[in-house]
Amino acid sequence: MTAALLDRLASLDTNTVSDALDFLDLPGATYGIRPLWDCPKIVGRASTIQLGPKTDAEPTVHLISPVIAEVRSDDRILVIAGGIDGVSCWGDILANAATAKKIRGSVIDGVSRDIEGSESIGYPVFGRGVTMVSARNRVVQVGSGEPVVFGGVVVNQDDYVIADRCGTVFVPAARIEEVLDLGERITRRQDGMVQAVRAGRSVAEVMHDKEFEAINAKEAK
Repeated sequence: MTAALLDRLASLDTNTVSDALDFLDLPGATYGIRPLWDCPKIVGRASTIQLGPKTDAEPTVHLISPVIAEVRSDDRILVIAGGIDGVSCWGDILANAATAKKIRGSVIDGVSRDIEGSESIGYPVFGRGVTMVSARNRVVQVGSGEPVVFGGVVVNQDDYVIADRCGTVFVPAARIEEVLDLGERITRRQDGMVQAVRAGRSVAEVMHDKEFEAINAKEAK
């Protein structure tokens, strides 16, 4: 079931999924979380991780590594919240460990270092930018598998994730089929609108609000 849903999600793009969420009055679209190298689109289920500033000098397990170690399926995307400006949340050693566990990629509400290392093994990383500043003694993992706030959106463990060149969008697991159904209808409708414009129909008419509102109408199915 999950695999079929992920296949359907992969057939869409973030623009369409964002539009579907808008129609349903659901949050989920974020801004500024884009590929940090020319990586492919990723879709998967969220493994949530909460980071925070390190407040003591005690040695600790490196952030994110315990979550990677516990992954047992091949549908995971690491959703990393709580990044600090200019301080790395990700690096090439973690990327190699994640690849070994068949993790599909990482989306970071923060920045990454060693991005060439992730690129060299084809590991997708989406975030706000790159840095050279290490997380060691600056940032720690404070939680995992629980709701996190990522780019202003509450993301729960096992929510659905899609990320491409336009950005990163989250879909609540309980609403995924509804969002997919509507997203597929939007795609069909917009494909028809493109064909209408190419055939010479007025773009002002084709893009009138009533045409978009019709997506929710029964005949748009």
